[in-house]
Amino acid sequence: MNDNITIETKKSRTIIKSKRDFRDKYFIKDVENITGIKAFTLRIWEQRYGMLVPKRTDTNIRYYEEDDLKYMMNVALLNSHGHKISKIAEMSREEVQRRTLTISESNSTYQSQIQSLTTSMFGFDEKEFNKVLSINILKLGIEETTARIIFPLLQHVGILWLSGSTNIAHEHFITNLIKQRMYSSIDQITTPMLPNAKKFILFLPNGENHELSLLFASYILKSRGHMVIYIGSSTPIDDLDQMFKVHKPDVLFCAITNPNSNMPIQVYINTITRKWPDRTICLTGSQVTKRKDLKTPPNCRIIANPDDFIEFISKLNN
Repeated sequence: MNDNITIETKKSRTIIKSKRDFRDKYFIKDVENITGIKAFTLRIWEQRYGMLVPKRTDTNIRYYEEDDLKYMMNVALLNSHGHKISKIAEMSREEVQRRTLTISESNSTYQSQIQSLTTSMFGFDEKEFNKVLSINILKLGIEETTARIIFPLLQHVGILWLSGSTNIAHEHFITNLIKQRMYSSIDQITTPMLPNAKKFILFLPNGENHELSLLFASYILKSRGHMVIYIGSSTPIDDLDQMFKVHKPDVLFCAITNPNSNMPIQVYINTITRKWPDRTICLTGSQVTKRKDLKTPPNCRIIANPDDFIEFISKLNN
């Protein structure tokens, strides 16, 4: 990428951060981040095929609107499935969208489904998002869909947010739809309780509100006949201690996604593992799975992914 593009990107980022909340402007770096199409390639496609005609701000910076972004996301998906760009350029936008939907419905590759869900997210298209989600749950089941599609989607959205290419409304939109589906799936579980079922307390640290990992853990545990006490978000240690004294769980499961400004992660881990030294403490979330410097006491288990958790559960009753 040349210096001119870099300078344009820096200027664009200033505008996008201050104005994205009430204007549908996507700059070339945003389109690159979201679609995976390099800015250099986008410019070539514009010049050679006339696929996009960017608008310009008052300060002469190129930008694209939401419809342009969704179109280029569809173009990227078609191109990744073998359609030549010259042929895609001859299609109307309606034809491009129709063919993309066909791929989404018939193709089970995880990346295709993540791309389709991302497109729906940017359009705040609840109907299409739920449709793609339902198709995958029917094909793969809720566990496989969550592990292979939903969690990677959320990681992708997180990266886009850090780059300034999305805002918090996008994340809230899809998170609420996913939570609704997770609640529904948990309610439909009919697995009887195991005679030797283990008791789990599921919670988030004080100040933490990202519950999807807890909900998924709850589904996995209940579907395998274990007992779940779901405390949920933002749980102070003192309150957790009261729950522990009453219910005496076998395992405590905690997800840590946000850095805790009041208590460093290592200090938090040391505190809860020392408080309940004779119980297993399962920890997951980006703040623990991506840290290589954390020291985990013997009664602490880091859950790196859903497969790791399922393996842990399968060994409990052995």
